[in-house]
Amino acid sequence: MLKEWELINSEVDRDYRVFRIKTEKSLSPRTNKEGRFYVIDTNDWVNVIPITEKGEIVMIRQFRHGSKEITLEIPGGLVDESDPEEAAVRELLEETGYRGAKVTLLGATNPNPAIFNNLCHTYLIEGAKKVSEVDLDPDEDIEVELLSPSEIPALIEKGVISHALVIVAFHYYFSRNHTKSITPQQSCEVSAE
Repeated sequence: MLKEWELINSEVDRDYRVFRIKTEKSLSPRTNKEGRFYVIDTNDWVNVIPITEKGEIVMIRQFRHGSKEITLEIPGGLVDESDPEEAAVRELLEETGYRGAKVTLLGATNPNPAIFNNLCHTYLIEGAKKVSEVDLDPDEDIEVELLSPSEIPALIEKGVISHALVIVAFHYYFSRNHTKSITPQQSCEVSAE
């Protein structure tokens, strides 16, 4: 039977403001030998699927420094001192100027359990309305775009939406709303009109 490894030591190697690199030593239950591992220690994250009163999804476009591309995503960010639901509401308002009437947790996933120790919580915010201008951080440039849910599967299939955590968020959304979901082929037919 597989057993958990025993943590012997954990130290912060580097601190980069939004995450820390930890060096950890753990004992293998199978070999009884020590292994050395690196863990990215960071706060939890949130992703938000905001649905307007007209049924449109509030999406954002922004430049990502890792991929060096402008990506199509949903609002999201770090969970700071607040709980994930409060962070979801805050990030939606800051990045888009929208606020919603109903907030529902759709699910949470670990971005990569091999190296990350956090979760990304996905929230559905319904009844979203534009209530203010955006309030972006100095390092953010964001454009807001409204899309029909029926467009999403084809955008994922074509690689226009390529952010893994955004794709997971839409998996939660379409799984929850499976009777309303649409196949990628149906979506292509809708887009071609």
